[in-house]
Amino acid sequence: MTTKVFIDGKAGTTGLRIFDRLQSRDDVSLLTLSEEDRKNPSRRREMLNSCDIAFLCLPDDASREAVSMIENDRVVLLDTSTAHRTLPDWTYGFPELSPAFFQRVSSSKRIAVPGCHASGFIALVKPLVERGLVSRDALLTCHSITGYSGGGKKMIAEYEDPARPDTFNAPRQYGLTQQHKHLKEMKAITDLAVSPIFCPIVAGFYSGMMVTVPLFREQLRPGASMEDVRKVYRELYCGKIVQYGENISENGLMSANTLKNKDSMQITVEGNEERMLLIARYDNLGKGASGAAVECMNIVMGKDPATGLDL
Repeated sequence: MTTKVFIDGKAGTTGLRIFDRLQSRDDVSLLTLSEEDRKNPSRRREMLNSCDIAFLCLPDDASREAVSMIENDRVVLLDTSTAHRTLPDWTYGFPELSPAFFQRVSSSKRIAVPGCHASGFIALVKPLVERGLVSRDALLTCHSITGYSGGGKKMIAEYEDPARPDTFNAPRQYGLTQQHKHLKEMKAITDLAVSPIFCPIVAGFYSGMMVTVPLFREQLRPGASMEDVRKVYRELYCGKIVQYGENISENGLMSANTLKNKDSMQITVEGNEERMLLIARYDNLGKGASGAAVECMNIVMGKDPATGLDL
């Protein structure tokens, strides 16, 4: 018996990648709407209530609207928007954070897929706060560089326009007001008392992402060392999808698009005992979006989390 899946918002960047991951699977039956029915509320409602699992690949308001259409209490929702990520009745879909997170994903009917930038920051910081290596009162900084596909169809068109301005050929920092939409979940899921200073940067490559959190030794628990940090990651991130590794740079350099088109994430620690760099590298469309959503679906279905993923 196959699982009936509907992707609400299949035409968007995230929805298309989820569709690509699922269309060849024999354990999934994809429900689709014609182009003319795609924005028809009654047809969307019908699909949302006739499937087993629905992916919501929509803007926040449209996602909330879709949730309000659900009348079938057996439908599992996987929302890729920011609308529900910090709500108590929604499960945060990062199962590698702990066995408890995995269990909640497996049994939940309302799963919020993490934001792309937030995924790396949370993967790096939450385990250290949870184990007392970093205080929840710590004042942290996060640098994140991403491919332009993270900006959706409009930004993709801008970057791929041959007549684009020369400024597009250099990395561009944004979120300058420190009000980026991922900050809310970055603070809430890590249990930090204060949001980090967040410096997101978009660059002229299609997909890929690298998130860096710098730490002084003084920001660790007294007596703690770089090895203590590495040990936490080594023990926690040893699965197929999220893995800790050492010496994974390319001759002392790290490229943000090394894992483009992949659904995995690499965690590492560079620097020295005085000043260390916590680094997460992955694809903003993979573990940062569509891959993470499909992983959560697999867990809900009782499958190997890596089923159908490109690692």
